[in-house]
Amino acid sequence: MNFKTKNLLIFFFFAVQLIFAQQAAFKASVSKNKLGLNQRFRIEFDINVQGADNFTPPSFANFTVISGPSQSVNQTWMNGKVTFSQRYIYTLQPKKMGNLTVGSATIEYNGNLLKTKPVKISVTKEVEVPADPNNPDYIADQNIHLVAEVSNTKPYIGEAITVVYKILVSEKIIANNLRERPSQQFNGFWHQNIELKNQRVQETMYNGERYRYLIVKKDLLIPQKSGKLYIDPFKMGVTVGVPTGRGDFFGNMITRNIAKELTTKKRLINVQELPVEGQPENFTGAVGDFTYKMTANRTRLKENSSAEIKVQVTGKGNLNLFELPKITTSEELEVYTPTRADKVRPSGNTLSGRVSDTYVVVPEYKGKYKISETSFSYFNPKDKKYHTITAAPIFIESLGGTPKAQEEKPVETKKDILANNDNNFKDIETKTKFFKEDTSDFYNSTLYYILIIIPLLAIPVGIIIGNRKQARDADVEGKRLRRANKLAKKYLSDAKKQLGKKEEFYVALEKALHNFLKAKLKIETTDISKEKIADILRSKDVDAVVIQEFITVLDDCDFARFTPTTNVMMQKEFDKAKDLIIKLDKAL
Repeated sequence: MNFKTKNLLIFFFFAVQLIFAQQAAFKASVSKNKLGLNQRFRIEFDINVQGADNFTPPSFANFTVISGPSQSVNQTWMNGKVTFSQRYIYTLQPKKMGNLTVGSATIEYNGNLLKTKPVKISVTKEVEVPADPNNPDYIADQNIHLVAEVSNTKPYIGEAITVVYKILVSEKIIANNLRERPSQQFNGFWHQNIELKNQRVQETMYNGERYRYLIVKKDLLIPQKSGKLYIDPFKMGVTVGVPTGRGDFFGNMITRNIAKELTTKKRLINVQELPVEGQPENFTGAVGDFTYKMTANRTRLKENSSAEIKVQVTGKGNLNLFELPKITTSEELEVYTPTRADKVRPSGNTLSGRVSDTYVVVPEYKGKYKISETSFSYFNPKDKKYHTITAAPIFIESLGGTPKAQEEKPVETKKDILANNDNNFKDIETKTKFFKEDTSDFYNSTLYYILIIIPLLAIPVGIIIGNRKQARDADVEGKRLRRANKLAKKYLSDAKKQLGKKEEFYVALEKALHNFLKAKLKIETTDISKEKIADILRSKDVDAVVIQEFITVLDDCDFARFTPTTNVMMQKEFDKAKDLIIKLDKAL
């Protein structure tokens, strides 16, 4: 081996030693730590040694991930010194103002878990971004838009409206990789998402320019209360290809891809009260344009047979959100609980189809019976008037069985009156019978031995009970669960008493949830919005899924007061609220 080769080997040996001798460092850095709500920043997690694995980023709870993670590896040799760097890069945008924190990222190296220090970010209100025609971000912002089109901003309570979300793209750029951010809530509305099929790109004019657009989402909403209601912004992520003005070897335009977060504006809906003047007494909240009928599958019945009476509403409007008329019959007809059937689908800007209740009636006696006429009332927002439809009565004739027996008059029986005379007294006994007193001794008796054995048996029983109590006290999780169950029963006791009474039950259920939060958080929650309650629970580190379940139950309480509800549905809501109180008790 010559001298030159030997020196080269020695050089590589010491270089490798330097690499392995380098101390591992894992750190986080940001492009800026003070920015506006509408701005973005880049965060890099950097490890300076090779062999690190299993990188885990922070949760980014208060930020939207615009892009990432992207990785870069850099290794340099300079003056005999080796440096290594492996980076994980994200682009983030804050969700709210204030002093926010990016948590610690972790990575494994040589069996050890390394963590970065948390990074603090100060977020102010939105700032004005200077217009730069050559800035790709500015070009993207000016040429892509997400809009929400509302069919009617002044509907009546119960009148359906639609919200169509469109993404508009200028011919100057390319958009792809659309990603919906499921964060919308529809407080005060009954909501149904309308499935979109066979969507295709169309053209339109927007701000005086030609745009291509695609419908990305469509919602059908029915307001459940009057006043000012808001539709939350809809958010989408999209990748925008912005031309750079340069071409490749084949003459094709080179584009730069930019991740953008698009948001619609918060939309205000002014919901009108239904007119009080002219409102029929039997009105149950139907809003739309309907027809109504009451029919029977048969009117002449043989012995031991039954008939089906159907009340049905057909048309367009808030179907499934009102009560159908109930039939009234004579006592001689046995009537069973109706079966609900519906065939409803979105159509245009509302719901279309039919709903019906079918009653099974069984005559008890031979004869002819009447199903009284029924009427159905609804409000038509087109002519702003109430309409009432009356269905004719139905007569059911029972051909079998026996005629109803005539009511028999009660037979009066006269009580024998005891004559008041001198012979009413019983004869006086003149002889006495004596019985020998029991003089048996208690000692050695059966009772004596029973009382001796009972304390001896009580000792092992007491030990067993004590061991079970000790094990029960040691079971911390079980003890917490039993306490939570007891707490849930305490707050839901009034709601349980009202099961079967729709209005009283849902009022008691909502009150129970508010009383529970009042007791746990030491604040009054009935006077604050659901959004504020959600913020308070988030500040207490309650899981987002549990918070959403809580808001959903409160929404169900509002919604169910205006809709037909069965005992089974009320029981499910009760069980859901009970489980929710148990989860919140564990979290708070």
